[in-house]
Amino acid sequence: MEPSSAFDVATVLADAQRKEALTDWGPGEFEHALTLLLDDYAGADLNVIGIHIVRSGLVHSLRMRLRAQEWIRRHPDILDERIAAPVVVVGMMRSGTTLLQRLLAADPRFNCAYGWEVVEVAPRLDYEFTGSDISDPRIAISEAREAKSRELAPELFAIHPMYAREAEEEIVFLADAFLSHVPESGANLPAYRSWLDDQDFSPAYEYLHRMLQFLQWQKRQRCPAGDPQAQRWVLKSPAHLGYLDLLRVQLPDLHVVHMHRDPRTTIASGASLNATLHAMHADAVDLHRVGAQWLQRMGWTNDRAMATRDDWASADGGETSLVTDIAFDDAVADPIGQVARVYDAIGLPLTAAAENAMRDWLDVRPREAPRPPYGLDTYGLRPEQVDERFALYNKRFRNYDQ
Repeated sequence: MEPSSAFDVATVLADAQRKEALTDWGPGEFEHALTLLLDDYAGADLNVIGIHIVRSGLVHSLRMRLRAQEWIRRHPDILDERIAAPVVVVGMMRSGTTLLQRLLAADPRFNCAYGWEVVEVAPRLDYEFTGSDISDPRIAISEAREAKSRELAPELFAIHPMYAREAEEEIVFLADAFLSHVPESGANLPAYRSWLDDQDFSPAYEYLHRMLQFLQWQKRQRCPAGDPQAQRWVLKSPAHLGYLDLLRVQLPDLHVVHMHRDPRTTIASGASLNATLHAMHADAVDLHRVGAQWLQRMGWTNDRAMATRDDWASADGGETSLVTDIAFDDAVADPIGQVARVYDAIGLPLTAAAENAMRDWLDVRPREAPRPPYGLDTYGLRPEQVDERFALYNKRFRNYDQ
């Protein structure tokens, strides 16, 4: 399929509606953002496989929007769900966000979005909740997808593994709103990328909140007692760093855990992931462009995060209690001790049962394959260049790494 026809907005929308036999997209304007994204994809240097992968993903996002809206139409009480006092783990890629989220998610008092829920947030409309998730066909679908990723994209899985039965980040819900930095991580989209910088991401965070309500409602249906033990969420995504203010609008009683690591390491890792994603979609990848774009995006993101934190601190009359800062090295050396700091901050006792569950997870957690070698120079970047861009960040936070 030619890019111009593959990324025609009317055709993409119609394909999703035809596959789901639904037409109601629900609230929130998204077609303008989708149109701009599709226009940029049509001009991107994608190969045949890349066109198929990208287009299929876009249609899937639209199908989930349609299907979720129909569930909400049938069960309007979904929108009564309150996402109370969530803990949100943020930080640049490879800063320990996954470790902290999954440790917290081991405590049954926390909800999380599992990999299989993120892949397909809305079950098929004929699905009947039976009081447990054992029979949910989405689990098998996600496990098959995980196995296929290991087989067909081992390098990507090594860099960014996604497990069906582990806690996963909710970034996909922002991508499903088409206001997201996810597309630029896998293709050269200069117009869309530039346009995003000045956009209000409120619609994306409203959609994220709506999907969390939907997931919480589903968890309640699966709980035999009708009310799950978990009373609050643990969320995680590096993508939230640039939009902490909007996240708090949707989740006003949140607590942020901000992970920190040497930007020299995190920038090289992020560029490595993006280059791998680009290579899945295109025959040629300009690694220096990928590196430059990632350095710019992460600098932009961290500037916004620090500005928001300054606003919060100013409103609180000093350093804000909304955030717990944790260094990557400390989290690796003493994961339970660092998690205990989060529990102290949110006023929740770290019970023996919760600590034992975390230690059990540390013993049985998935063992990841070695990542392919990478370095800043591979992406046309110099250590001092990264230090210069992150000078304010390093001055403010790198003392945590000492």
